[in-house]
Amino acid sequence: MNINAIKESINNGKLDDIFRKLTVIDQQSFSRSRWLMLIDEFSRYFSETDIFGFSAPGRSEIGGNHTDHQWGRVLAAAVNLDTIAVVAKNNSSLINIRSKGFDIKAVDIKKLSVCDDEKHTSEALIRGVCAGFAEKGYAIGGFNAVMDSQVLPGSGISSSAAFEVLLGQILSDLFNDSMVDHKTIALVGQYAENEYFKKPCGLMDQMTSAVGGVVFIDFNEPNQPVVEQVDFDLNKAGYALCLVNTGGSHENLSDAYAKMPQEMKDVARYFNQPVLSKITMKQFLEHLPQIREHCSDRACLRAYHFFRETDRVIEQKNALINNDLSTFLRLIITSGQSSYMYLQNVYMPEDIEFQPIAVALALSQHILIDGGYRVHGGGLAGTIQAFVKLEQVFEFTTAMEHVFGVGCTFDLAIRSIGSVQVF
Repeated sequence: MNINAIKESINNGKLDDIFRKLTVIDQQSFSRSRWLMLIDEFSRYFSETDIFGFSAPGRSEIGGNHTDHQWGRVLAAAVNLDTIAVVAKNNSSLINIRSKGFDIKAVDIKKLSVCDDEKHTSEALIRGVCAGFAEKGYAIGGFNAVMDSQVLPGSGISSSAAFEVLLGQILSDLFNDSMVDHKTIALVGQYAENEYFKKPCGLMDQMTSAVGGVVFIDFNEPNQPVVEQVDFDLNKAGYALCLVNTGGSHENLSDAYAKMPQEMKDVARYFNQPVLSKITMKQFLEHLPQIREHCSDRACLRAYHFFRETDRVIEQKNALINNDLSTFLRLIITSGQSSYMYLQNVYMPEDIEFQPIAVALALSQHILIDGGYRVHGGGLAGTIQAFVKLEQVFEFTTAMEHVFGVGCTFDLAIRSIGSVQVF
């Protein structure tokens, strides 16, 4: 659409309905100014006047901590913090992206093979998503884009997945008549992160960002995951979903994250299986003495976490469907305890004097008599997740800010739609 027509539509409130779906709560004034500023920024860098707008949400993992990469089950929710882009085709083979805080080089998609010197860069994700589309027979093309993200790196709501899914949505809508489904977009995002970015990861982050809402996913058949949306309104139940940024960051932890799936797969290999979902808890326990001869005790504990956690996800889903909030919150706490004791992703063993996540969990236990709390997402650093009674949000926020600083705690709303073309 013409850039001036889009700006007029935004100013006249014609896009307020879609903005409301993206932010969930009433933030029309903020949304209008955010998109208008991004359009103006696009005009400063690029000359195209026929533009498009896209959004992909971050996600909050609710259950299934580090189960997806073992083809297990997860429960997650798309949230109202997103990455947005103003985009225009440029009729070339170059993808040019400008994003605040990132120095992203132009990517020439004539070359789709892996570039080793792009490891852990945005360029790797761009090239990888395009390669994934091309391998599946979809069209790709060059475009110019300016992006703005509320899904900050290290925030625990998956900035990389939102970026990957956003790229996939752009390619689907600009070059494939919007015919690429959300599952495929998620799978391509995972492929880009694993093969090009060189970070082993499961599919939960990408699938939740692409699909939207509260999502139950069973990855037992990873190329055809079972995806169910769960109808649940946390606010109506009297609770807020809060994240606390404890001051650590997920950045520069790729090797430590990689050890979690690697060690779980070490146990699976004892059974000549690729992942733990192909093994039962009964088999694991029967062979535990022999497994310990081949694998570390930490690998065994992480495997034990997987078996309990992937089953717990079904219990969590059923609790939400039945509006059994007390059971759901009990399961949230049990999940967090398992991550702490068995998965061991609450702090870095190389830096035991720095344990901000553990401190935040201790404070949560002290404050939230009728709430839930757990490490959030990848762990090791970053955020915790807490389910807080609405009347306790101020008390909880005040206590956390006293320890971790003003602005460390923020409320999230669950967004019902995933990645989408906005205009």
